[in-house]
Amino acid sequence: MIDRNQIEHPVSEAFKRFQAEFEPALQSEVETIRSAVETIRRSNGKHIRPLLLLLTAKACGRVPEASVRAAVLLELLHTASLIHDDVVDETKQRRGALSLNAIHDNRVAVLVGDFILADSLMRALQLENLQIVGIMAKLCHDMAEGEIKQLENADKVILTEMDYFVVLEKKTAALLASCTQIGAITAGASAEVQKTAGTFGKLLGYCFQIRDDIFDYFEDSRTGKPSGNDLREGKVTLPLLYALEKASPAEKAPYMEMLLKKNFTPDHIAALLRFAREKGGIEYAEARMNEYREQAARIIRSTLPASEARDSLLLLADYLVERSR
Repeated sequence: MIDRNQIEHPVSEAFKRFQAEFEPALQSEVETIRSAVETIRRSNGKHIRPLLLLLTAKACGRVPEASVRAAVLLELLHTASLIHDDVVDETKQRRGALSLNAIHDNRVAVLVGDFILADSLMRALQLENLQIVGIMAKLCHDMAEGEIKQLENADKVILTEMDYFVVLEKKTAALLASCTQIGAITAGASAEVQKTAGTFGKLLGYCFQIRDDIFDYFEDSRTGKPSGNDLREGKVTLPLLYALEKASPAEKAPYMEMLLKKNFTPDHIAALLRFAREKGGIEYAEARMNEYREQAARIIRSTLPASEARDSLLLLADYLVERSR
């Protein structure tokens, strides 16, 4: 089991500064916003993205205050995207707790998400770096486009690996690439290193999302049943895509019928998940994920000098692939 404290160690002080700045963010005189922000704080995740940004900056030589401030604004943008995603997907729980749209309603959730997004963009302007503002603007564009593409895929039951990776790149991979690229920018790295850092983050984004998708094919520890949440929302992910590609027409026919008719009863979801597992979909997805991890490791080793921070970036890549949830 990889020790999270070991990963954080090279930037432990900077990460504490991030937490100190992130905690009081999003002040408002509006009671509903204050209540919503408190809900969000209670459900905060592991802050992988700010940690990735700070480690990249450190591996590039230094972690100035601009890196910490950039980590805050990117985590705020990520938070806003999660709120909007829960509304779009009609999700009522996040990390085992009620989601914001479940506690309030979609109107409040969308507006609070907009409020947080606006705050992150104002913070980007305060960095007085047009390159970072440009990256943030493109990230917002790509994430929205990716979400719409995902809805389109689900609606039309588009079942190609290419379409899967288009969505993955515009959402998860784009966000992690922005973290690493901005980390390098704030550290004063060269344009070449900034570009390479962005590629490293993109590859980590592939790893992160594929691992998340694999989780959906196994029992949820809280329920003891395969979660199948992606399928309930019409999302066909890499393990099932592979199984459908490799199966004979007769073998996959009943599963295609379930997908085309969007007939996602509990029994049908269980059957689809079992089919993906039995046809080698999990092994294929894990192999692709490990390929991306190895590519990421080669890139970072060939670009950045040996250091404790570089070692932590490699450990973080391992952590994203090997995590249990």
